[in-house]
Amino acid sequence: MITLDTLNQWLIAPAENENLEFKEAKEQFDTGKIMRYCVAIANEKGGYLVLGITDKKPRRVVGTQAFSTTAELNKIKEMVSQKLQIRVNTTELNHPEGRVLVFEIPSRPDGYALNFDGTYLMRAGEGLMPMTPDQLRRIFAEGQPDWFLQYAKENASADEVVALLDTQTYFDLLKLPYPTTREGVLERLSGEGLIVKALQDWSITNLAAILLAKQLDAFPLALARKAPRVVIYSGINKLQTREDMQGNKGYAVGFEGLVNFVHSAAPQNRSTEQVVREEVKMFPKQALRELIANALVHQDFLATGASVMIEMYDDRIEISNAGLPPISPDRFIDEYRSRNERLADLMRRLGICEEKGSGIDKVVNASEVYQLPAPDFRVGECRTTAVLFAHQNFSVMSKTDRIRACYQHCCLMFVSNKRMSNQSLRERFGSSEAKPATVSLVISATKEAGLIKADESETNSTRYARYLPYWA
Repeated sequence: MITLDTLNQWLIAPAENENLEFKEAKEQFDTGKIMRYCVAIANEKGGYLVLGITDKKPRRVVGTQAFSTTAELNKIKEMVSQKLQIRVNTTELNHPEGRVLVFEIPSRPDGYALNFDGTYLMRAGEGLMPMTPDQLRRIFAEGQPDWFLQYAKENASADEVVALLDTQTYFDLLKLPYPTTREGVLERLSGEGLIVKALQDWSITNLAAILLAKQLDAFPLALARKAPRVVIYSGINKLQTREDMQGNKGYAVGFEGLVNFVHSAAPQNRSTEQVVREEVKMFPKQALRELIANALVHQDFLATGASVMIEMYDDRIEISNAGLPPISPDRFIDEYRSRNERLADLMRRLGICEEKGSGIDKVVNASEVYQLPAPDFRVGECRTTAVLFAHQNFSVMSKTDRIRACYQHCCLMFVSNKRMSNQSLRERFGSSEAKPATVSLVISATKEAGLIKADESETNSTRYARYLPYWA
């Protein structure tokens, strides 16, 4: 039941979200907008559209005259029901500052996405935008068997299971002794849900194949196409390819070899100012390891014909995966949400990734230790890309590069229970060119971009100012 107490809690909420939208609508509210917000909020599993409240903080009640009669309310509810095939409820609240009208919007049915005039909508910040193919695939796949539990091969004999899967590496990564009998091997794999007993034979799941396959092309093409691909270019663009390698081992079986290959293929780091002099390669191995593992774990396995791509140029490396992240790239350092929980859990236990979400912290920290430009995380139409850059002197960094480095440094300090200062940021840039006054300009620009804020609990002194990420 929605009451004035409910409204008061909404007013002090930190921010609007996918399930809560405020609109002033003092005089009226367009019926087309009502339809679009109903679609978007229903596609986000339902929520509330609240009219008569400012959508900017500090929020306040301004009152609304939209749909002020019973006839108008019944008409818009009937329109929503006929057009969208969902039933919305409305609640009118008599607040001292004015009338508030709440539309309670139900969730879409599982496996079904709503659209308005052919456009599948979702929330995006304070507005609406069409849903991505990635999100639509996930909705349409609801109620279907988990991709990882589907069978990559059925009717396999015990001998075939052992021949197709690298069971020795599996036990080695788990630091377990290899069973003395084949039955012991099969029992362990079965207990993990990697293989399933079917009468006298076995079925090998997609999870087992994608992690442990000796050769991915021994399985169906759709699964084999999930093998990571490494492309090395000569120069800073795609005009000249020096090497193009398609992987063929399961992720767990081939992970160390993949990381070692990428690291060894990187150019030498020509910087003479490198802090850690024993590291002669352009990119820190730990950063490569974390980003490759992250791309493998978080890719969209429902996307067909798409694999993890590792593209190396003379001045950067780009590691991308199919699918869009479930959280904003701004929050990669402090937040974690696994796209593929089964895969993430097993890869964590195999020692390949850390499900607790510290991988990006390590990438940012490695970039700081080796005084590289801040990594960039880019979200495209259907892929997510992480970019590591070669060493750059502070003087040639762009304003965007400096702001990104400042924000990431502030986040890293915060998750380490510390606070960013002018001095800590100068040390992060590690250059005599990063003077206090110059760094102050970087901090000011990052504040203006809305990415950091002053920690007013510490001091109001500009000289001793400390800073927090905008979300802290």
